[in-house]
Amino acid sequence: MMKIIITSIFVQDQDKALEFYTKTLGFVKKHDVPSGAYRWITLVSSDEQEGTELLLEPNEHPAAKEYQQKLFADGIPVTMFGVADIQKEYEQLVEKGVKFTMKPTKMGNVTIAVFDDTCGNLIQMIEQ
Repeated sequence: MMKIIITSIFVQDQDKALEFYTKTLGFVKKHDVPSGAYRWITLVSSDEQEGTELLLEPNEHPAAKEYQQKLFADGIPVTMFGVADIQKEYEQLVEKGVKFTMKPTKMGNVTIAVFDDTCGNLIQMIEQ
C-alpha cells in the first residue's frame, strides 16, 4: 500500500516560511539540509513527528512562481490543514497577526477558514 510521506508547497523565502510555519503555526522542523543554493526543509506536526512531512520548496522556477501567483490571485488555497477546534485556532492565529481571507465558515458538514501564510500561499484550515 502506498502512503504520502512528503508533500510540498512553494514558498517565496525559505527562512521566512520556516519562521512562520514553526513559530506561528507550531509545526516542528524535521530536516534542514543544504541543497545547492537552497535547503531541503521539512516540517511535521508537533503531535505526529513521524507523520507526513511538509517540504518548503523554493519557488525559483518560473513555472512554480507563476503557478503560486495565479492560485493566490484567484483565492485558491494550496493545501489544507486539519484542526480540532477551528474557532479557537482562528482566534489564536488572529492574535499572532495572521491575516485571514475567510473567517471560519460552515460549509455543509465542515467548517473551513483560509489564511495567508506570508510566503505567497493561501492555506485552508478545516475542523476535523
